[in-house]
Amino acid sequence: MERRIALIGFGEAARAFAPGLSAHLCAYDRKTDAPDTRAAAASAMAQAGVRCAADARDAAADADAVLSLVTADQAVVAAGAGDRLPDGAWWFDMNSVAPDTKRAAAAAVAARGGRYLDVAVMAPVLPRRTAVPLLVSGPDAQDGATFLRQLGFAEVAVAGEAVGMASAIKMIRSVMVKGIEALSVECALAADAAGVLDAVVASLDASWPGADWRDRFDYNLDRAMLHGERRAAEMEEVAATLDALGTGAAMSRATVHRQRGVGTLHIAPPPGLNAKLRALAPFTHIPVEEAAA
Repeated sequence: MERRIALIGFGEAARAFAPGLSAHLCAYDRKTDAPDTRAAAASAMAQAGVRCAADARDAAADADAVLSLVTADQAVVAAGAGDRLPDGAWWFDMNSVAPDTKRAAAAAVAARGGRYLDVAVMAPVLPRRTAVPLLVSGPDAQDGATFLRQLGFAEVAVAGEAVGMASAIKMIRSVMVKGIEALSVECALAADAAGVLDAVVASLDASWPGADWRDRFDYNLDRAMLHGERRAAEMEEVAATLDALGTGAAMSRATVHRQRGVGTLHIAPPPGLNAKLRALAPFTHIPVEEAAA
């Protein structure tokens, strides 16, 4: 009998995964609740062969498993859909949030008879889609990893038996990954404003042979322009992770503001580094001063 899978959130990740999943799919996204976004969201689901559910509870009601793919601030809220989960159904929390947030979501799912798995998506979902590496943790991690592989995910590794282990790796890794993106914006904008972009790129390339910093700047600016708001929300969870560990989060808080400052401009990234810098140049005042507070 074909598995029934609910997708809570139908953004980039869910749309990337849907074609490769071996299951009957339904989905709910908050955009279907808003008149100005309802038609586009429902159309995207229809084109992917995914049934559009009335709400999250409807999507989860008969599911063998749920893939939670929402924004960071909605991860625990989405777990509330578990009140209509069939007993023993999987809840795969694939959101980029702090370990404490995952543990709160896990408690909500467990209280309703579901089986929770902390899932960290360890690379951009495109172009890899269901071949993207996943790291999982939780008491049922081995069984959950097997289920994910059966669904069609090709690269699933177990981090441990405690909820929060996979997300801790993801969060701490993001200090570097998202931080480099934010530094790329700051460095490239300043180099361009000073008229020394080529010299700065050449100097960086000499220090890191083979790194190709022009391409790196181009890619990192592209990511910040497209996903800066989402990355800022994730970095707030990173800061919460570091605060809980007591190691300090000053750099991560600055990354929040730089990523959000670029993302909220809502500028579609043009091709090429120079074109991106031209598009961002009027906004070089993107504030980060409050990050030090």
